[in-house]
Amino acid sequence: MGLLDGKRGIVFGIANDRSYAWFITKELIANGAECVFTHLPDPKGKMARRCRGAVEELGVKDPWLMPCDVSKDEDLDAVFDKLKEDFGQIDFVIHAVAFADREYLKLGNFHKTTREAWNQALEISAYSLLAMGQRAKDMMPNGGSIVAMSYYGGEKVVPGYNIMGVAKAALEHTTKYLAYDLGEGENKVRVNTISGGPLRTLAASAVGGITDMFEHQERKAAQKRNITGEEVGGTAVYLVSDLSSGVTGENIHVDAGFSIVGL
Repeated sequence: MGLLDGKRGIVFGIANDRSYAWFITKELIANGAECVFTHLPDPKGKMARRCRGAVEELGVKDPWLMPCDVSKDEDLDAVFDKLKEDFGQIDFVIHAVAFADREYLKLGNFHKTTREAWNQALEISAYSLLAMGQRAKDMMPNGGSIVAMSYYGGEKVVPGYNIMGVAKAALEHTTKYLAYDLGEGENKVRVNTISGGPLRTLAASAVGGITDMFEHQERKAAQKRNITGEEVGGTAVYLVSDLSSGVTGENIHVDAGFSIVGL
């Protein structure tokens, strides 16, 4: 028997097999959950093939996939309408979606951020969580769980993280307010974030000074090491499971103790 047997949910954000979303999915499936997926729209089908290949590595045959640009309401509507049509209800949503223009993720470039780049980063990285919650809440009659991915750069200045840090701060506070609203009523949907330490992903490679971040993590963290994707995935399993039924509006650090050290 798996901890998540009988639970079904959707994962937003798998672009390859070296992402937080992939490691989270790996652990969810290992614990008995059924996962369905979205991918970025792409006329040539490259993103769909990449997502399909990544989840098939985890043993998922003929995965449920839909294209979705989270900045477009019509795409989100289509995804959740199809979920309702095919499954009726879901138990969890994994939000592992973020984007910022690489130009403004360079060291010392935060002050150059344009209005367009600012709005784009916050819309895709933070507002999308609210938009998902609006659509998911009525499909979670048994008290579902929404889990989003954050990072320490949303709390403190991490040079090079720049506009993404502002977006993660917005995401974490969106989580709290959404948790309050969705905690009322019969459904009592829970909403939490995981603040994972730096992981060697394709997305991380866009951040200025990322190599220094890994080295600083190893020096400063209480456990003097970087984290693994499986550790973040295991925390997601906890937050999706009934073991966390009383946990909502929280930001759980999975960073080997990096965030507790002041120097």
